[in-house]
This record gives sequence, structure tokens and C-alpha cells, in this order.
Amino acid sequence: MSDLPSRPSLGAAVYYDDAFAALDWLEKAFGFERQFVVTDEDGQLAHSEMRFGDSYVMVCRAWNEDMASPQTLGGKNTQSVHVQLRDGIDAHCARARAAGAVITREPEDQFYGDRVYAARDPEGHVWSFGQTLRQVSREEAEQATGLKIDGWV
Repeated sequence: MSDLPSRPSLGAAVYYDDAFAALDWLEKAFGFERQFVVTDEDGQLAHSEMRFGDSYVMVCRAWNEDMASPQTLGGKNTQSVHVQLRDGIDAHCARARAAGAVITREPEDQFYGDRVYAARDPEGHVWSFGQTLRQVSREEAEQATGLKIDGWV
């Protein structure tokens, strides 16, 4: 792994029943790039990582009872993965939709200055994507929502 770029401080792992199909779909729909793929002696996926910008996601097969695809849990998710785009969010959403993603939240401008959409992949994982359109101060966000916000950067 010494040939790989340095790792970000945080990454995520998502579990699929058909991890090889997920690798293909994530490339096509979201533009993720395979960093590396490890297969075992039976040809099963042992480990993989995909890159997007300066982040990575591990795409894994559901290899034991603690790991499961949402499709085996009635579509339930216990987490979702958020990806921050630099530009092109509407085109990204169109690309995901064309690849078969179910858009669960259409692209919409948010009070905090981002435009965001969410999509469900073929096995039921929920992914959200955002793009910062404008900088918003804490005071502007509080005024827009009527909420008290701490920790605004």
C-alpha cells in the first residue's frame, strides 16, 4: 500500500451482496474511481477502495453476520455517506439518475449555502451530494431558520 496516496483522516465502508457490481455501478453513476481491488483465492472480493476527490470509500462484500446490504434489511440504512462536490451538482444528479439511482431528494438550495441531493443505489444505500454555492454567516443561517446555531465555521 506504499504506492497509494496518503489517506484522509476519515473514510467509510459500505457493504454489498454483489460488491463487484457495486464497484461498476459506483463508477458509472457517481464517478468514483477504483483505487485498488483485492480478491481472495475463490475470486471473492476481499477488499476494495474507491476514490473521489481527496476522499475514499471502501466497498466490501457482506462477509459476516455483522455486515449487511440494506437490501437484506428491508431497505433500512443505519448511516448514509455524504460527498461534497466542487461543482456540477445538477449534472452529477442527472448522471446518477441515468445510471439507475433513485433520487430520494431532488437538488435543492439549502439555507447554509449548499445545493444538495440524495440518491439510493441499487442495493439501497443512501448517498447525499452537496456543492457549496455561497458562503453564509451563522447570523444569516439563524435568521433564515429561526434556530440557534453553535459552532458555525
